[in-house]
Amino acid sequence: MARYIGPKTKIARKFREPIFGPDKVLEKKNYPPGQHGPNKRRGKQSEYSVQLAEKQKAKYTYGILEKQFSNLFKTASRKRGITGEVLLQLCESRLDNLVYRLGIAPTRSGARQLVGHKHITVNGKLVNIPSYIVSAGDVVGVREKSKSLEAITASLAANPCNFDWLQWNSSQMTGTVVAVPERTQIPESIKEQLIVELYSK
Repeated sequence: MARYIGPKTKIARKFREPIFGPDKVLEKKNYPPGQHGPNKRRGKQSEYSVQLAEKQKAKYTYGILEKQFSNLFKTASRKRGITGEVLLQLCESRLDNLVYRLGIAPTRSGARQLVGHKHITVNGKLVNIPSYIVSAGDVVGVREKSKSLEAITASLAANPCNFDWLQWNSSQMTGTVVAVPERTQIPESIKEQLIVELYSK
């Protein structure tokens, strides 16, 4: 199961955003990494550089590797609607992201691990593929044997689900995807149009 295992704080500092979750180092050093620190004069970025950085930020945010992300873009470009918005909707519809949004895991990497270790069900069936695309109307839940896991109960207590497009049932530990999220319902600060422009070259 391929995933990014490199330095996370360095990447977060590069984009100046806590894309992997709260980061104390980023709070202290909110400037790009490098031996010259914040004093280094950085030249003006090219249009391509800005577009590439936005794509990289989206990839790292959702924990998707290059080939997977490229395939998602191809799928988005074939669907109706605004390609950039559809791309983010597909990213949001991934099972690992939904487990994170529902509060079952505190981070996307933690959610990916829960899915991979067979703690999560979709419509009552075990699914251990983090990239599985969940549709509107599907029910994502915690497997019966895993409902007492401390990691899950602690995360649910600390991260209550507060998204209009998701409905959480705390007694059954299940979440229903009410609808595909609109762009305004996706909190990530990603400029998707730049990604579309990059792939359109």
